[in-house]
Amino acid sequence: MERIRMTDVVSLLGLPQPPASRRSYYVRCPCCDGEHNRHLNINLKKEVFRCAKCGVSGGIFDLYALFTGTDRDRVWRELTERLRLNERPPLPEQRGYQRHADTVLADAGARHRTYSALLSMLGLANAHRDNLHRRGLSNRDIAQLGYKSMPMVNNSELVQHVLETGADPQGVPGFFRTKAGWWSFVHQRSGVLIPVRDMRGMIQGLQLRLDNTENRKFRWISSVELAGGCGSPAWTHLAGKPGKMVVLTEGPMKADVIHALSGLTVLAVPGVNALQRLEESLTELRAQGVREIKTAFDMDYITNFHVQSAYDKLMALLGRMGFRYGTYVWDSRYKGLDDFIWAKLKANLDRNR
Repeated sequence: MERIRMTDVVSLLGLPQPPASRRSYYVRCPCCDGEHNRHLNINLKKEVFRCAKCGVSGGIFDLYALFTGTDRDRVWRELTERLRLNERPPLPEQRGYQRHADTVLADAGARHRTYSALLSMLGLANAHRDNLHRRGLSNRDIAQLGYKSMPMVNNSELVQHVLETGADPQGVPGFFRTKAGWWSFVHQRSGVLIPVRDMRGMIQGLQLRLDNTENRKFRWISSVELAGGCGSPAWTHLAGKPGKMVVLTEGPMKADVIHALSGLTVLAVPGVNALQRLEESLTELRAQGVREIKTAFDMDYITNFHVQSAYDKLMALLGRMGFRYGTYVWDSRYKGLDDFIWAKLKANLDRNR
């Protein structure tokens, strides 16, 4: 049987989730706070709570009893029922259960349905929304893109709601089975979930942009090391509808921002050195009428030998496939094309005020 955590109770009670990267935060105390006051501190790391105003305090079960009015001696039974911990699933071999080494990647339609169901149940933290605004995205852009905050609570109940939509997590990277046999979704550090879409706009995978880190900010959502889990390939991502010309850049979020700010159709590779799936995507785009590719990688490709080497290989691939190609160059004070476009748009807005 799985251990019940404070995050499980917070989720069941419908209490606010912590701000991005925070493990201790304040919510309204049911004993002494009014509608707009927040004196009750919840510490998810220590799994305790205390109200700074009236002094009520306790642990996981006490919090549940405080907010629901359940007798303390009945809390364990009620929680195990609500979290389904008292239900014994059949043995793995009786359910067609596969360990991660044998799990086959689900097809594109199944991945899209499952990811869409998951994202529809998640919200976006204010700190994450503010960060996206600073990149130039409007609330309408954010809603259309489907960006959400990484869930920071125990995810078994969340995935139960995903299952109730008819979605199937089998073979979908990020989903796995717990020791009790229930489907769950990976726990990661806080950040923004980015839907990575194929040439038809279907969600084929998820990337996570981590908060508060300078190294490897973008990670693929994968559950390859977990029971029933699956690894995630390094997908390409298309932002916008194909026309005669497509911009090629690095990273799904960068592609989304360039498209939102400029209207250009943008194809993203995970990195200038990660071109494994690019030829397949370019073949599909060529069949849809794309004839010209404009590259727009971060300006450090000019001085970075390893990036320049990969860039030369990319140019050779484009020529071999029969595309016309060229390169966007912009003011080197701005690392990416997205940064440059947004700076110019903001400058125009300031002048017109």
